[in-house]
Amino acid sequence: MRQNAQMGAIVKRAGKSRSVFSIVLTIAILVGAMNGMWLPLQAEETVTGTGSLEALEKILDYPGETESYGEYIEKQDASTRPKNKIIIEASDYVRTEGMAPKVLTDYEGNPGASLYTEENGLVEYTFRVEEEGFYELAMEYRPVEGNSASIQRSFFVDGRLPFSQFSLIEFSRVWVNASDVWTTDNQGNDLKPIQVEEPAWRNAYVYDSEGYVTEALSIWLTKGEHILTVVSRREPAVIRRFTLGNREKEKTYEEVKEAEDGAGCGDSKGRLITIQAENADRKSSQMLYPTQDQSSPAVYPYSAKNLKNNTIGGNSWRMAGQWLEWDVEVPQSGYYYISLHAKQNFVKGIYVSRKISVDGQVPFAELNDYAFPYKSSWTMESLSDSEGNPYRFYLEEGKHTLRMEAVLGQFSNIIGDVQGIVLDLNAQYRKIIRITGVAPDEFRDYQVEKSLPELEEELTQIRDRLDEVIGRLRSAAGAGSDKETVLVTMRDQLTSLTKDVEKITKLVKNFKTNISALGTWITQVVEQPLQLDAIYLSSPDTELPTISDSLGARLLHEGKKLYWSFLVDYNAIGNVSDQKESGGDGRTITVWIGTGRDQANVIKSLIDERFTVHTGIAVNVMLVDMNTLLQATLSGQGPDVAVQVANNTMGGAAASASGTTGNSNDLPMNYGLRGAAVDLATVCTADELLQVRGRFRESALEPFTYEASLYALPETQTFPMMFYRKDIMRELELKIPATWAEMKVAMSVLSENQMELGMLPQELLWTSLLYQNGGELYTPDATASALNGDNAVNAFKEYCGYYTDYKLDRDTSVEQRFRTGEAPIIIADYTTYNNLQVSAPDIKGLWGFAPLPGTIRGDGTIDNTAASTGLSCMMMSKTKDREASWEFMKWWTSADIQTAYGREMEGLMGAAARYPSANVEAFKALPWPTEDYEALSAQFESVRGIRQVPGGYYSWRNVNNAFYRVAVSKEKEKLPAREALSEYVRYINDEITYKRGELKLNTAEGEK
Repeated sequence: MRQNAQMGAIVKRAGKSRSVFSIVLTIAILVGAMNGMWLPLQAEETVTGTGSLEALEKILDYPGETESYGEYIEKQDASTRPKNKIIIEASDYVRTEGMAPKVLTDYEGNPGASLYTEENGLVEYTFRVEEEGFYELAMEYRPVEGNSASIQRSFFVDGRLPFSQFSLIEFSRVWVNASDVWTTDNQGNDLKPIQVEEPAWRNAYVYDSEGYVTEALSIWLTKGEHILTVVSRREPAVIRRFTLGNREKEKTYEEVKEAEDGAGCGDSKGRLITIQAENADRKSSQMLYPTQDQSSPAVYPYSAKNLKNNTIGGNSWRMAGQWLEWDVEVPQSGYYYISLHAKQNFVKGIYVSRKISVDGQVPFAELNDYAFPYKSSWTMESLSDSEGNPYRFYLEEGKHTLRMEAVLGQFSNIIGDVQGIVLDLNAQYRKIIRITGVAPDEFRDYQVEKSLPELEEELTQIRDRLDEVIGRLRSAAGAGSDKETVLVTMRDQLTSLTKDVEKITKLVKNFKTNISALGTWITQVVEQPLQLDAIYLSSPDTELPTISDSLGARLLHEGKKLYWSFLVDYNAIGNVSDQKESGGDGRTITVWIGTGRDQANVIKSLIDERFTVHTGIAVNVMLVDMNTLLQATLSGQGPDVAVQVANNTMGGAAASASGTTGNSNDLPMNYGLRGAAVDLATVCTADELLQVRGRFRESALEPFTYEASLYALPETQTFPMMFYRKDIMRELELKIPATWAEMKVAMSVLSENQMELGMLPQELLWTSLLYQNGGELYTPDATASALNGDNAVNAFKEYCGYYTDYKLDRDTSVEQRFRTGEAPIIIADYTTYNNLQVSAPDIKGLWGFAPLPGTIRGDGTIDNTAASTGLSCMMMSKTKDREASWEFMKWWTSADIQTAYGREMEGLMGAAARYPSANVEAFKALPWPTEDYEALSAQFESVRGIRQVPGGYYSWRNVNNAFYRVAVSKEKEKLPAREALSEYVRYINDEITYKRGELKLNTAEGEK
């Protein structure tokens, strides 16, 4: 039966080619399979040896057990590279799981069949290799609508991950400016152009997404049949084909120049072509939009008063793999010099590198990683050899495309080796603290050498590796580079320790500090920022433009900037309007923001482009210190709307009086009850308010709701998650805790190994435990605290127990301890994910996160409720146009605008600025990898907000006071948990009663 099914399926597939020969050949193959030959692959059946999607995802969950590309390629002769090519058509898949791919015909101008693949699941192919050797893998693809992030795929060959780099490969999208003409605000400042995607077919070779391997990744394939499995990790894409083959290695400049001279090529004459770099035609990232530079009079266009889009790059062009392209029309065939007006004053002590290509090809080997050394100011850099002789580029008359791509160059292997050293040093550190603890007694003999007899040899090997890396760094960057100081310090300490390992008991803290410094070194060196003003293509007989950057010009420039600083209000962002200037019906509102200029610029650009033009309502955006919000509102000088409002924004005495501390979102309610913020239920119909509330989860709205009033709309929502180190959990054979009971078991194992749970005392943690234990913060009528109930007392006992019984660290950063491995499990706000992605490259791929551990209910289910907090936007009571302010708030919190803002911020500042939008639809549009989004979604199902009541700011303050009486106070001042909480609940109730009286709210029966 199975063989008949196989026969039918193969004949059906072969029939698609409408070739009798194909049908006969396919049947012959099947007959061979029945007689013990290789088994043909079916779309409906799992291929033996390739593994299910679940099995492959487990490998991808921790690729650290797979060898690196360097180890992989050393096993075979790297020079064995066949010249033939193997083409795998994407539509010819033999198996799929977890997705429903669609075959498309002649899609977007690409003739033939291509395949739409979803952002998760797998597709699988078979192919035959005729000649053994290394093959480079390329994928021809076209991005489709998704979450605007880079496309991520993993590749398995014959059911296994060949090397760890294949676990995550990124394919870029193509972005362009929405307009080639800069628009300006009414202050004369250029507005940054919107970046829009320009989907196009691309044939991209597979490269290491981290940039540590600069060459295209190759697979060793033996002769015979093989299986290629492609696992989607993020973003859908249409794939045309895969190619396995090898490109010719680039020749040196001398070889290329000799061949071109021999072909009769000569210099062009009298030509100077100027490209303003900010007008890049294409780019790989939304981050790469024009930047505004006022640091020098040499930059064009120049203005000491206004901000001009006059450069591109800088810190936004720092990550390996990011590229920019410029189209240039060459009027005459011949040799040209290529010169750049550039600035590289970002990375001192080393140089940054760019791969430079023309029309998709690197002209010669020297441009695979061209170096730009540190210079303190703007300089004119002609692409030249090591002796300063400019390269001659032969360009035919017509259109050409110049590309510059950020690469790590000679530092790639250095950084990769240092990363491996950091991982090994952290492993040694964990072994040491298992014997000594993190704070060893310097007068105790721990007999480290006896307990860890292999320590001296292992530290010696690491020291020797580090010494070799230092030598290579000096060769690449020159002796005396400030970037070698950290490496030398670590090497010298290792040298000292290898002479007497017993000294480690006195140096544990210092040893940990030096390891952390090495990790920070990686984050600094891996970034390759470069800023460009202009690119010049010039004939060898033509002079480059004179750059006005003399001492006199700079002094005059600084004088002009000083003059304009007295006349221009730099707190105002973008267009500034008043009732007379706004046009239309003269409606103008003022919006305050206090988070930062980058955020204000993005908000203002969105307002000008997407709000004012459609509503006719002008908006003045002011960047201010939000601590002045209350005083300004009371004096009638405040805004109409305040956005990105956090707690702790009441200034001076007001903040002290309110006791605003911790993570509470009490500011909108406190303002509202005092008449400083508008009840949004009074500015719209009930149906409209219900529709707007539907954008958010009830947990996000709860802190801003009091009885029937709503005093703010949520902008962000965050909550704690559990982060864990995959490598250490495997090492200790620990499973991820799903409940606090399992967490306590894990903590016991961690304690035996001198490790611990990283969990700082905080309001969100306490409130989460309270909710999980069935407790509440306040009585239903909001007239008193409910923390004297048994459920609350039990939650408080558990909360305190982690710091009294398990002695958890209450002060040290959990992120740092997570990075070193001292705390392989931490409880932290989920936005910690962003920080770890950017600031901890040394442990990338070695950690994950999961929902908060839960408490087992009476029915056996697990309650893993997490309390949440976030930013909000309020309408101030002094607004003169409530309708316009409400229109703005509705627009600002809508899914489309929150999505656009989140993407703009991430494009501007990278993954560290991923926006935790409270809008449900906008959150879905964030570029999370699928598995991470699923973990967050699982926790979102059990998120609750923190209820706010008058005087409620006293709750966390006094719970924290009670905690200190239990866990921190001197022994004679300590109290049992129940007694401490009961004592401080009295203060909470007194404050609630007092505030209700002050605000003239109804009191409960019997309340005095």
